[in-house]
Amino acid sequence: MIRTLAMIGGLAGAVALSQFPEFTQQYVQRLSGARTELKVITTGFDLTAKAAGYSRDEALDKMSGSDFQNDLRDQMQDNFNRYDRLDASYAALKGTEPLMRLTKLWHFRDADLVERTWNDYRPAVPVTADGILCAGIGYVGGWLIVSLLLGAFLRPFRKLA
Repeated sequence: MIRTLAMIGGLAGAVALSQFPEFTQQYVQRLSGARTELKVITTGFDLTAKAAGYSRDEALDKMSGSDFQNDLRDQMQDNFNRYDRLDASYAALKGTEPLMRLTKLWHFRDADLVERTWNDYRPAVPVTADGILCAGIGYVGGWLIVSLLLGAFLRPFRKLA
């Protein structure tokens, strides 16, 4: 019984992880677009601030007084922070092979981009070497997890010989 459930766990892991290369490719494409959009906003703000004789921080400090100005200032600061995060993630992931992305999961942390990528993602049969390797890794991982969990759970119920 444990072997059958472990096999099912392995197959589930294989199917799930085989989708990783394509999903991450689509995420990186969205990441690039979001980064570019925020770069335009950031660059425009910085150029406007410079033309007025201010640094970015000085210009942000000037944006206060009314609730509207305070909200706009906070939104701009959020945009700058998100741009910095997305830019760093894009730099780390750009040109990275799909299997190497497994070691860089930290850079897939933008919840909005993950959700939008997931909503549009459609699973496919992996026919690339990366997809097949990820499927193999997923199979072994799923098999091990199910085997270890079931083995630990059922251990107290085994008869001592």
